[in-house]
Amino acid sequence: MDEVLDEGPFFHGTKAELQVGDHLTAGFRSNYRPDIVMNHIYFTALRDGAGLAAELAAELAAGEGTPRVYAVEPTGKFENDPNVTDKKFPGNPTRSYRSRDPLLIVGEVTDWTRQTPEALQMWRERLAAIRVDDRAEIIN
Repeated sequence: MDEVLDEGPFFHGTKAELQVGDHLTAGFRSNYRPDIVMNHIYFTALRDGAGLAAELAAELAAGEGTPRVYAVEPTGKFENDPNVTDKKFPGNPTRSYRSRDPLLIVGEVTDWTRQTPEALQMWRERLAAIRVDDRAEIIN
C-alpha cells in the first residue's frame, strides 16, 4: 500500500478533551455500536465530517462532553474506511479513513459547522435504526 490515499489535512471528532501531542488509539468502544470494541481509529479529511462525528459522540457516549474537532496526523499506514467506501458511497466522497496506528493530535479546530437540532435528531434516528437492525454492521 504505497499509494497516497489523501494528503489531508485530517480531522477526528470526539467529546474527549485532549492536548496537542496526545495520541488517539484504537481499542475503545464504537460511538455507533457500543457493544463493539474498535480495532481501528477513524478520521476524515473533512472538517465538518469530523464535527458531525464529535456531535454524535457527545450524544451517544455515556456522560456529558463538549464536541471537539482535532487536527490529526496518522503515525502509520491507513486505508479507506470500508464502512462508507463503496459500501454506501461510490469511491470515498466522505474522505473517511481508518488506521490501526495512533493518530497524533496537532491542534484543535474551532471553526467547524455545527448541526441543527433537527439534523442531529435525524442522525440519532438513523443510528438508532442501525443499532436494532441485525443486518447493519460496522466493519472493524
